[in-house]
Amino acid sequence: MMGNNYDVVIIGAGPAGLAASIEASKSGARVLLIDENNKPGGQLFKQIHKFFGSREHKAGTRGINIGTELLHDTKSLDIEVMLNTEVCGITSDKKIWIIENKERSKEIHAEKIIVATGAYENSVQFDGWELPGVMGAGAAQTMINLNRVLPGQKVLMLGSGNVGVIVSYQLMQAGADVVGIVEAAPSLGGYGVHTAKVARAGVPFYTSHTIKKAYGTDRVEKVEIVQLDSSWKEVEGSEKIFEVDTICLAVGLTPMIELVWLAGCEFTYIGSMGGYVPVHDKCMRTTVDGIYVAGDVAGIEEASTAMEEGRLAGISVAYDLGLVEKEKAEERMDEIWNKLNSLRCGQFGEKRRTAKDQILEKGKELVV
Repeated sequence: MMGNNYDVVIIGAGPAGLAASIEASKSGARVLLIDENNKPGGQLFKQIHKFFGSREHKAGTRGINIGTELLHDTKSLDIEVMLNTEVCGITSDKKIWIIENKERSKEIHAEKIIVATGAYENSVQFDGWELPGVMGAGAAQTMINLNRVLPGQKVLMLGSGNVGVIVSYQLMQAGADVVGIVEAAPSLGGYGVHTAKVARAGVPFYTSHTIKKAYGTDRVEKVEIVQLDSSWKEVEGSEKIFEVDTICLAVGLTPMIELVWLAGCEFTYIGSMGGYVPVHDKCMRTTVDGIYVAGDVAGIEEASTAMEEGRLAGISVAYDLGLVEKEKAEERMDEIWNKLNSLRCGQFGEKRRTAKDQILEKGKELVV
């Protein structure tokens, strides 16, 4: 790779970024993949559970194995990867400001940029929420599955979505005692296949409950939960106290959109997709020419969807660079959209499809 100029720079080496880099490189593009962590792979290497769905979406395969396959492909294609590298800004003319190893700052340039920065965990405030031992469920998952460190012995989980129940089960596998899963809504939020595993292990669920207060001096020692009525108000006298040393929060994700904002892209607010998301078209192009998005930064979904959107962005970039003929690009994109549509169906997926359609509708009007 000559100098600091690339055909494609992909920011984020998670599921979407890896998939995008592979597709773009296969088409002959000169690709640079950047990630702030010391290992590529993102959330895939935290996911020791088997994927759910159909065979074409890697059902029955553990996330860590999918990540290993993607890394093998990037190495075989000789894709350049920069780790421990922070991207501090991008401009509409595709200049990228990076800092390597927290030391050297430099500017690189790309013909096309794919932003695949993912998302960050939401938090929730309650009395004592700042105590050591209160953490995001994803942080706990990183500790046990990547660093082999148990965050605590007795854990209360807030949130019954897929992240909450999956991480609860993995905490138990690692040796922790999950004393309960608390859910503010009147019904559970995760897939039945994941929820049932936790229930069979004897973990109680407390629907229409929330955390009222955490107690402790140097760290969490106890937690108090309270029941909520149909108006989401606390029911006096319904408090329950548990002795715990860890409280995990699985209360949703927010797209990590800061770099896309800096580039001047248009946004729209879609609450079910995590908040503000960049407007994009079916090819993952944003409103700024040459800047594309893929994965959770384009709306919170699942790893399977992120990989397909990454592939979509990679092919789109290759086509826009003139590396792929129109007919071949359209055929490949149609295949991917068929997979995306199948992922966005059913009880849980239909809401995501409706939300994504809103984004794409705006994209028709705004993306040139």
